[in-house]
Amino acid sequence: MRRIKYRKVRKVQPYGYEYTGAYTTVPVEMQLFTYDEEHCEEDNKVSVDKLVKAKNNTSKSDSVKWFNIHGLHDTELIKEVGSRLELDGFVMGDILNTSQRTRIEDLGEMLFFSVKSILPQEEGEDFIQTEQISFVMLRDNTIISFQEKKSDYFSHIRERIRSNIGIIRKRKTDYLLYMMLDAIIENFFITIEKYEERIEKLTIEAKTNYKADIITKVEKIREDLNYLKRAISPLKEALYNLRNVEEDAEFQVINKSSYAFFARLHHKSMELLDQVEYDLNSLESISNFHYSAQGQRMNEIMKTLTIYSVIFMPITFIVGVYGMNFENMPELHTQYGYYVALGAMAVITIIMVIYFKVKDWF
Repeated sequence: MRRIKYRKVRKVQPYGYEYTGAYTTVPVEMQLFTYDEEHCEEDNKVSVDKLVKAKNNTSKSDSVKWFNIHGLHDTELIKEVGSRLELDGFVMGDILNTSQRTRIEDLGEMLFFSVKSILPQEEGEDFIQTEQISFVMLRDNTIISFQEKKSDYFSHIRERIRSNIGIIRKRKTDYLLYMMLDAIIENFFITIEKYEERIEKLTIEAKTNYKADIITKVEKIREDLNYLKRAISPLKEALYNLRNVEEDAEFQVINKSSYAFFARLHHKSMELLDQVEYDLNSLESISNFHYSAQGQRMNEIMKTLTIYSVIFMPITFIVGVYGMNFENMPELHTQYGYYVALGAMAVITIIMVIYFKVKDWF
């Protein structure tokens, strides 16, 4: 599977309908949930006509309508959805332009929230994949979510709606938006936890492995964590804007009683950044430990080589002196001169080894 990285923002014309993402072969699927405290209807093969009809149904004006679209490469369908629901063309263009950063925008009768999300990692995967998820929340209890591909972020939310678990069916679209954003943030926590397990193993490995591949692994994880940080930081900023507009009532489609939920999400995003920073510091510690261990190991090697050099230095001197070919060297004619020289070299070596041992140099 392709790993998606942050790219330079493509120059897409305003009101231009051009999908800039990577998931160009994902089947387009649309689902509609219509629910209130007493009733719940689910349609997994809904058409745009049915969505418009459900949105304009005055008999269910108090019901929440959640319309979800998987797959954004069918630009004509996205254009039709925007046109039939009277959504701003500029917003629809931003939904298709997946190279933009996370942001929130209040358009009076509509709230637009676009967020970079981490896809759930498959078993054995060691890389990060992302997709852009956009939410359009209207004043008439309608919320539309746009996903690049089908994933299991919101499975538990759908089950809560079906089974009427918790307070989700007692509240409106702003609480549903909170639940979906919370699911996205929870997946960040799961992803970071997996990286923390890898960092823990890498810390243990760094204490016994002096090979350069340790640094390669550290840099790979550091790159992924910085990538996560770039995804979380703008999300924190957007949630901060939501958290701090209660008094001004800037976002008209959010009830004042729901701002506490978004404040909780803001705190979670801060926790995410704190965890990422802590993990980056842990990687820095691993790198420093590895380089220190490498330096210490090199010092030990140089120390050992130096000791051997010092031991053999006097022996080499003796061999050099008696290796000269002068005729007037009386020691050359001594009967036991060869054994005396060997004995002297042995005694010198033993004395030096004992001395180094006493000094605890090896």
